[in-house]
Amino acid sequence: MLNITAFKNRLQFFLNYYFLWVTYFFLARLFFLIFYYKQSYQLGFYETLKTFIYGFRLDASFVGYISIIPFLLILLSLFIPNKVTSILIKTSTYSFVIIISFLMVIDTSLYQSWGTRIDSTLLNYLNTPEIMWATASTFQIITGALFWIISSLSFILLFNKMINKQIKKIKKGGFLIALSILIVISSIIIPIRGGLQVIPINQSNVYFSKNMFGNHAAVNFMWNFTHSISSEVSDKNPYKKFQNALANNIIKSRKENLLHTTNDSILNTSKPNVILIIWESLTAKLVGSLGGEANVTENLNRLSNEGILFTNFYANGDRTDKGLIAILSGYYPQTNKSIIKIPSKNRSLPMLTKSMIKAGYKTSFYYGGDLNFGNMNTYLRNAGVTNFVDGNSFDKKDWNSKWGAHDHVFMNRFTNDLNLKIEEPFFKIALTLTSHEPFEFPGDYKFGKDTEENKFRSSHAYTDKTIGKFIENAKKQNWWKNTLIIIMADHGHRSPEHKGAFNSPEKFKIPMLWLGGAVNKNFKVNTISSQVDFSYSLLNLLNINNSDFKWSKSIFNDNSNQYAHYIFNNGFGTLDKNGVYVYDFVGNKSILESGVSFRTLDSLGKAITQEAYQDFIER
Repeated sequence: MLNITAFKNRLQFFLNYYFLWVTYFFLARLFFLIFYYKQSYQLGFYETLKTFIYGFRLDASFVGYISIIPFLLILLSLFIPNKVTSILIKTSTYSFVIIISFLMVIDTSLYQSWGTRIDSTLLNYLNTPEIMWATASTFQIITGALFWIISSLSFILLFNKMINKQIKKIKKGGFLIALSILIVISSIIIPIRGGLQVIPINQSNVYFSKNMFGNHAAVNFMWNFTHSISSEVSDKNPYKKFQNALANNIIKSRKENLLHTTNDSILNTSKPNVILIIWESLTAKLVGSLGGEANVTENLNRLSNEGILFTNFYANGDRTDKGLIAILSGYYPQTNKSIIKIPSKNRSLPMLTKSMIKAGYKTSFYYGGDLNFGNMNTYLRNAGVTNFVDGNSFDKKDWNSKWGAHDHVFMNRFTNDLNLKIEEPFFKIALTLTSHEPFEFPGDYKFGKDTEENKFRSSHAYTDKTIGKFIENAKKQNWWKNTLIIIMADHGHRSPEHKGAFNSPEKFKIPMLWLGGAVNKNFKVNTISSQVDFSYSLLNLLNINNSDFKWSKSIFNDNSNQYAHYIFNNGFGTLDKNGVYVYDFVGNKSILESGVSFRTLDSLGKAITQEAYQDFIER
């Protein structure tokens, strides 16, 4: 006969345990919304309330997963002593609390930079965690650690009290109770799947708002993290919208008239030296010569009148590891993966440096920090670069607290090496770092330190001064007259805050300026283009084979079909002179549609995303 009391006590444990975890994720979402109070305020009360209502299903789903172990242990309590059951449940629960609270702090901290809840991308930084933490200030790390400890201890105490109270009531039982409890445990599949519908719940089920912050706030960060890890091994293309032949034809028909340059040669020499300065996080929003803020990059604004300024140039990704792939390999980055971190795949990419080496150029790469960041070291060595200067070349007293040598120290070394007697032609790449969070550098902060945006502005004013000094020195050197200097950002930035969607083109628009003695004319290129077009176009000017760069087109082709395509986490944006289309694959809906061409850009953007990911899978 079924012992009702024994069954009731176990059922009460299930409900108490389950809803205590639901409460945890309710408070985790509240913490996230409070931390980003400005964005929450913009949502309004009802939209904010909906983040809890819609987010509950993913909360319930993930709680179902982590409840399985203690629920099975309660089943086993029919046959083993309560003391053993209690120890095992506490061990698993406390471990979950500590790990999940730690990931909650990481998720909240990184959202500011990444613009998305944590996913499998985090795993790419496990071998270099200091790189990930470098995005946070010392104050944020200390307060985050304190919150982690306090939140962990608080919930451990709550769970401890609940478990002790409920375990005392549990008595051993027989076969009928075991069968009944097993049926109850089996029912947990319902919240795990998000209900009884045919298709299990996913992130798109909690997307309810036109404001992406609202959608992101509704997502359960642990469900998102574990789901993305479980999907990591799949070779299925999640972005497939067309038959492969049709997708390829959409891209090909758009590109076929964009491959050839319509301008006369802009260089006064057939084999110039090339210096590529990649400027960390420089958004067009700060560049006065591009219509941005007037007094941040004063030197770059002035230099914009001395060379070729590209006024509609876009980054293809939102992080340095993605920017390098686009710039040096003419390859579209992936929405939630990083090919630069997978040597078996990136070694087959076309490489600008390899092409330059074959043409007789001596190549060098300069970076003031750790070359292992983003697996740059492996990628660049696969690209044929053998001469490196990195953070190890600088005294630690010249480092900021996070990334590496201050830009003025780094660029002084770069200048001194160039002014030595070096073999020409050369191709040298310099990647700056000071304008990365936490924006630390010596000297005055031009715009102060009162806000993150002003620290961001100040860091770029500092780097601008450093680069301005470098160019003035370069003009006095013998190699100047035969040198092309290219200044380009690695990616855009969320700051300063812009109107419109978080991932609208304003975030991805960046400067590119070509100048130097090898440039024989000054003008503006208003054609819409992006980083993936750079290597192809440069090699074309140098009369070097560029046929391997199949995703690229000429930035000097002024055909009206020119376009730019960029990616962000599980989404893309595509634009031309007549419109913009931004799409989110999680919600399976557009974020932004504008202009007369957005329907055409819809197909083009989906085709590029599909084919670029398929290419990634097959490498």
